[in-house]
Amino acid sequence: MLIAVQKRWLSWDFAVNDGPRTVAEIDVSWWREQGVLRVQGADYRVYREGWMRGDFLLESAGSVLARAEKPSAFRRAFTIKYADTHYTLQAESAFRRAFELLSGGRKIGSVSPQGIFTRRALVDLPPDLPLPVRVFVIWLTVILWKRQAEAASG
Repeated sequence: MLIAVQKRWLSWDFAVNDGPRTVAEIDVSWWREQGVLRVQGADYRVYREGWMRGDFLLESAGSVLARAEKPSAFRRAFTIKYADTHYTLQAESAFRRAFELLSGGRKIGSVSPQGIFTRRALVDLPPDLPLPVRVFVIWLTVILWKRQAEAASG
């Protein structure tokens, strides 16, 4: 089980911990849906293909490793493609911030806040997914949390 911990108060940047050690960092851009994932010493670029439309990509050294499509503007969900496998990341319910990862319609993982007023999250994703892909799933969840917070504030 991983734990995503907010780096600073009111920040959308996270450290991803496996027990006592930090295995990844998520740095979210403040002005667009993009950022950098630092996973075990390697940098991965995450960004949206287009300005307001297009897939969300996980890229390393110019190669796309995974992509996520947001099929509907009205649903908090993504369809993720990695290594010829499709996954669905979706909100567990309309009223909670918890997300579940599905494969073939079956729940295989989750990203859940540890409390109502915290951005700290428990991350239970399959260990057979490479760590950069698991961190990409966390980043996608953070993007949806950020959108929800921005919509609520104004």
